Amino acid sequence: MKLYSEIHRPQFHFSAKENWINDPNGLVYCDGIWHLFFQHNPESNIWGNMTWGHAISHDLIRWEQAEHALYPDEHGTMFSGSAVIDHKNSAGFGKGAMLLFYTAAGDCVLPERPYTQCLAHSTDNGVTVQKYGGNPIIGNFAKGNRDPKVIWHEESKQWIMALYLIDNEYCLLRSRDCKTWERFQDLTLPGVTECPDFFPLTDDSGSLRWVFWGAKGKYLIGSFDGSKFVAETETLTSECGSNGYAAQTWSDAPDGRIIQVSWMNKGLYPEMPFNHQMSIPVELSLHGSAKDVRLVRWPVKECESLRKKTLRLNTQQIADWKSPLVIEIQSDLMEVSLSAVRRAGGRLHMSIRGQAVIIDWEKGELVYQGNRVALPNSQTIELLMLIDKASFADPPLEDFEFSNFSKHGIRLRVLRLDKMDTDIGGNKLFKLKYNIEKILKNI
Repeated sequence: MKLYSEIHRPQFHFSAKENWINDPNGLVYCDGIWHLFFQHNPESNIWGNMTWGHAISHDLIRWEQAEHALYPDEHGTMFSGSAVIDHKNSAGFGKGAMLLFYTAAGDCVLPERPYTQCLAHSTDNGVTVQKYGGNPIIGNFAKGNRDPKVIWHEESKQWIMALYLIDNEYCLLRSRDCKTWERFQDLTLPGVTECPDFFPLTDDSGSLRWVFWGAKGKYLIGSFDGSKFVAETETLTSECGSNGYAAQTWSDAPDGRIIQVSWMNKGLYPEMPFNHQMSIPVELSLHGSAKDVRLVRWPVKECESLRKKTLRLNTQQIADWKSPLVIEIQSDLMEVSLSAVRRAGGRLHMSIRGQAVIIDWEKGELVYQGNRVALPNSQTIELLMLIDKASFADPPLEDFEFSNFSKHGIRLRVLRLDKMDTDIGGNKLFKLKYNIEKILKNI
């Protein structure tokens, strides 16, 4: 079957040709090409044998998978990391060399070794990658320390690395040559482990702020002068769903853009040669100022190039559940934009491909697959949904075992909406079982 024509293959979310993928790694822009390295098992559809896969794009939407970049070695398998362009030749591999930083997971080789941080480089825009002969460049600080994220800090003229240590603990390191590193600050991100990111953004007042990000989409906003990060907010949450993890931003993105992609670690792809996908790239910005500031993520403008046909509906009044608005659209791929006017009470319940999306006016929250997000304090709620072939997280399906069904080769699975929305309950499940039993008596 031709690649990307499979029934469950995402069309505008990156997926590998085959086998397992997880964290995005080494996101870097160079000479008109967006590079997406990623955790990959080239041999199986399950996790293991971690290797750096590689894909390239000219528009962040259409991707071409390239040759693998980093394979396991005597130091361990290739865990997550980052990439930068060395414009000043500080590492000595050549001006404009691509530098790749990664964790060698030593417990995946024999004899076992501690987790260490390593360096590789490329002088041909990622076509070939050479590991540094002096690896590891950073020894072991804690049992599972990993996921080095490296940036250039122009004001202090040095490289900065954010590194995960253990539990909720992280640290910052600095270097002039990318080979010798000094640990200068430890910090905590409550409730979050692994995959740090660290990047600057300007808030609505024009002030430069720094964002320290962890794998679960929680973050701090503060200041950074090259020697100390000072948090100026409480821990905030940007990723409110259950299908986004280990997000990372591209380095060297043109026009000062901060663009992020995450691993969509849920989903069902029956009988497909691949497992999992990446999110669509989103552009980050800060809204507000001082302590009243929040990170905003929005699909990159390049997504608009996918638009082919537009269907517009006039204003619709939905009186009650007895007169639902039903829209039949025969399309595998959709961008749905919805504007809903706030009501004093009640709920707006939508079903998108069998998935419940609920705006609860009374409680002031958006509910999706059991996740609850506070609604903004505004009269109108705006929703944007980009719907691919297989972008939804695992639905809560439950198997029902009935002997009469089994002997006829029938399998019954029930979508448990009550597990997605706690306000759905009652005795409906018991009624279902009762009616099924009645049917079975006639088989």
